Amino acid sequence: MVDVSPELFATRPDGIELCYQTFGDRRDEPLLLVMGLGGPMTWWDPGLCTRLAEAGFFVIRYDNRDMGRSSHLSGAVTLPKLAAAFAGAHVRAPYTLVDMAEDGLAVLDALDLDTAHVCGISMGGMIVQTMAVSHPSRVNSLTSIMSTTGRRTVGWQHPAVMPTLLSKGGGKDAYVKSSVATWRLIGSPGYPEPEDAVRRRAAETYERGITAAGVGRQMLAILTQPNRTETLRRVTVPTTVIHGLADKMVHVSGGRATSMAVPGSELILIDGMGHDLPADLWDTYVAAIRRTADRATA
Repeated sequence: MVDVSPELFATRPDGIELCYQTFGDRRDEPLLLVMGLGGPMTWWDPGLCTRLAEAGFFVIRYDNRDMGRSSHLSGAVTLPKLAAAFAGAHVRAPYTLVDMAEDGLAVLDALDLDTAHVCGISMGGMIVQTMAVSHPSRVNSLTSIMSTTGRRTVGWQHPAVMPTLLSKGGGKDAYVKSSVATWRLIGSPGYPEPEDAVRRRAAETYERGITAAGVGRQMLAILTQPNRTETLRRVTVPTTVIHGLADKMVHVSGGRATSMAVPGSELILIDGMGHDLPADLWDTYVAAIRRTADRATA
């Protein structure tokens, strides 16, 4: 039986609170899981967290700022501002991926953990990459899933994706309906998820706490991120990059570019995988994260 903590809170010096939860034995190797755009920590399925704990990790998942039960900030993000940032114009964001990386480290601080293995998906992959380049002494190994380097010529979105990301207002029913449409577009065609499961997760996400403004602020942090290609070349911890060949949210070129940038990294490309974490692939993810961590301790 894997121990699961209640939901707890880490508080940064600036007052931002981050809701987190742990799975497994505190004496095992810490593994910090970082979720992507618009997703609470509950998108790291408890079943996957349990399998990671059974593989020898003390698993930590948390809500990013502006999501779930973590602090929701302020600062309007308009469509013209997002469009300008998307086009490459200089736009001032309410916060950056560096700030979000500091959030993850604040969760480790609350647990009195100096270092951890880190794993992130999509925006979470960008955040853990940022941790590895900004605070290398705190990262034991790095697993970046369906993410990219910040270079604009890789990891692009399918043109149909952006409208669905910006159409989640109007209450719970509208959010659930939009989520079903989004997952139909970006989910894994080789490992389709039943629609009732998508609806259930979307309803839970809405009830946990999500706002269009918060998603917009996260999106602006993504759109204004720097190109990490050169700084990733300085990463020395064991690194694995996982990407689906059917990903419409972040093109597989983003994963390839990430792996090319990090010396000695392992690249895993999966047929039929889109922009989600299908249960049929959990064994693959767990094995890859475990193998990457073992390279750190070898």
